[in-house]
Order: sequence, then structure tokens, then C-alpha cells
Amino acid sequence: MDDQSDPGPLREGSKALFSFGVIADIQYADLEDGFNFFGTRKRYYRHSLLHLQGAIDDWTREGRVPGFVLQLGDLIDGYNAQHQTSEKSLELVMNTFKMLTVPVHHAWGNHELYNFSKDYLTSSKLNTKYLEDQIAHHPETVPSENYYAYHFVPFPEFRFILLDAYDVSVLGLDTCSPKYQQCMRILKEHNPNEELNSPQGLSEPQFVQFNGGFSQEQLSWLNEVLTFSDTNQEKVVIVSHVPIYPESSDSVCLAWNYRDALSVIWSHKCVVCFFAGHTHDGGYAQDPFGVHHVSLEGVIETAPDSQAFGTVHVYPDKMLLEGKGRVPNRIMSYK
Repeated sequence: MDDQSDPGPLREGSKALFSFGVIADIQYADLEDGFNFFGTRKRYYRHSLLHLQGAIDDWTREGRVPGFVLQLGDLIDGYNAQHQTSEKSLELVMNTFKMLTVPVHHAWGNHELYNFSKDYLTSSKLNTKYLEDQIAHHPETVPSENYYAYHFVPFPEFRFILLDAYDVSVLGLDTCSPKYQQCMRILKEHNPNEELNSPQGLSEPQFVQFNGGFSQEQLSWLNEVLTFSDTNQEKVVIVSHVPIYPESSDSVCLAWNYRDALSVIWSHKCVVCFFAGHTHDGGYAQDPFGVHHVSLEGVIETAPDSQAFGTVHVYPDKMLLEGKGRVPNRIMSYK
């Protein structure tokens, strides 16, 4: 393993090419503290906003401002939908992000889809597709409107790709739509449980309702972008709410067809890192092809006296994740 977890303070002689912030699973709601679906983990609904403010204070300190921030999904909690506070909570959190002067790229998670339909999200401030970069003369690298994904280049020879892990999912769709029926069929083929959020007895525990997957159309698009990046010797970072590598996540939090996504990534040389949220405990592993899989610890389950975010400093030969609170430091060398 190339990774060194928690190498103490990250001291680096040479100057980083650029830096970016990462934060996941804020899940804000104006509610008393509660527990997760299984009743085993405490959730700090109100305090999550203070954690976000703390992260932004850190990122806006003089001389430390990252080039951009990746918000890895689940910005507000699903409970907002039950209390009719979805729009109010979203506005509050998005106004907090306005304290940042740099772009914020928003991934969509299951909690976005508990609160809003996909159509609503497409026309909301959570759609950051306008921050994408087009590759001239390569129409096959332009994403379709059928899923929420795009790519951008924050620094020469470094491309970031944001994937839609709920492209194939029963969440956020009209229950009468053909796509909903099709996704429900896939889910029920793999999960016979009455409670579709329960992985009980499943040989493939990722087939629960709070997960989703990637369509063949999106995977073909990803393949085209990675082919371009291989040819142009770019390094690629992939971003998704849902993790795709079993050793970096609880198995119940993986994308439905994580193997399909891995097989696309592993057929290219350019991918150096995959960032995800969703699995609130966090996780890390380097796969056999040298790709670093970082599942970020979730803000929502972070006690008030701790923190959960990171700043990634990018160098020609490695990335340094400078973690705060529950997020450990990591040195991730490129293969």
C-alpha cells in the first residue's frame, strides 16, 4: 500500500500545483439530534450546519483558500421532506456556501432525492453542470441530459469527473414513469425483502433502495472521457456520492453495479483517485490498479466537538489529504 494514514502534520517542501476542499453528508435539518435508519448511530442534524461553517472558515483563512470545493452529496436530510422544510433548509445551507468565493461542485445523493425530484434538482442551485469544461471536437465527451454528470479541468493535465450514482435508481422519479418501473424491477430482482432499504439475507447487500447505479449510457460516456485523458496524459479524479470499491466502504453502501464502473476505470491508465461520501464512517483503500478510493467521513454523524472535512493538496507525483477531525491525513502517491 502506497498510502500512509495519518502521517502526522503534512509537511511538503515543494509547492502544491493546486488545492481543493472536500466535504460529505452534511444532511442538515432543523431537528433535535436523532439516530440512523438502524438506530445504532447518533446524528447531529442542527450541528451539521455549524460544522459546514467551521469548514468554510478554515478554507477562507488567508493564504489557504482552495481552488474549489467538492460537496459529495446528501446536503440536507430526508426528514426535511416530512416536515415540508426541504426548500427552506436547502436555501439556508446554500446561503452558507455563499461565504466561499470559489466554485462548489455538488454531487447528488439519496437525500437530495428524498427531498426533490430529479427534474427539480436539474433546475436548482444544486445543478453545477454550468461549471463543466467542454472538449472541443470530441462530441462523445459531452454528457447526455439523461443523467447528472460532467467533467472540468481546474489545472492543466488534471481532469475531474462528477458521476451520477442515482442515474439508475427508484429515487426522485415519478412512480408512473417507465424508468421508475424498470429500476424497481432491477431492485426487486436482487432484493426480495419487503423493506427495500434492508440488506438482510442479500448476497449482494448493495441492492437496497437508498443506493443506485450507473446506466450503460453514462458508463460509455465515462469511457470516452477517460480515453481522451489517456491520450492526452491527464490525471483524472472521479467524484460520486456512492463508493464503488468494496474495501473503501461498508458493503451496504456500494453502487448497485459498482463492478461495471470499476471495469471501465481499470481499462484506463489515467485515474488516480475516486472520492465518495455515503458511508458515514469513511473508508480508504488503494485498488490493484493504483487508484486511491477515499470515502469521506460524514458530517451528520460527527459530534459537535469534532469536525469532518478535508483539503487536498495536489502535487505532480501525489495528493496530500489534510483531514480535520474525523478525517485522517493521507499521502496518496500516483502509480
